[in-house]
Amino acid sequence: MVAHMKEIGPQRYRESYGRVYEEFNVGDIYEHRPGRTMLDADNTWFTLLTMNQHPLHFDHQYAAKSQFGKPIVNSLFTMSVVAGMTVSDISQKCIANLGFSDVKFSAPVFEGDTLYAESEVISKRASKSRDHQGIVEVETRAFNQDKVKVMSFGRQVLVPFEGHAVDDAVGY
Repeated sequence: MVAHMKEIGPQRYRESYGRVYEEFNVGDIYEHRPGRTMLDADNTWFTLLTMNQHPLHFDHQYAAKSQFGKPIVNSLFTMSVVAGMTVSDISQKCIANLGFSDVKFSAPVFEGDTLYAESEVISKRASKSRDHQGIVEVETRAFNQDKVKVMSFGRQVLVPFEGHAVDDAVGY
């Protein structure tokens, strides 16, 4: 996590997370911590909340007869958790997510697996239509506790230039 302390008054500081455009460098890799253990309850709740009724995610008897031999974690839950792990480094200060691309699920995730993620800055450029903002593209990769890559995706975020982030102006 990238934490900055900003003085907002005499002997008073506010922590701030995230990066502005100038703090992203092409080729840099940010390791996102802490990891996240995928629990049975999380997988079941997410699957049912999103109306995914595939029994491979929550019916242990059904899953036991599958090629996996046990339940697998819903892939969109995996993606949501991994994307969430990146927020404090990649998008805490962003104006908008512009898109996700090249989503790949390269290995199954099982209940009890612990995921870790990293993001590599692929490109960045100043916005052509928005003053004081730029577009940063990252590739995020997630690995389980055995260092097996379980997924990856590209992401494009619109981020402010230094001195133009919302938290620079908000005095809450």
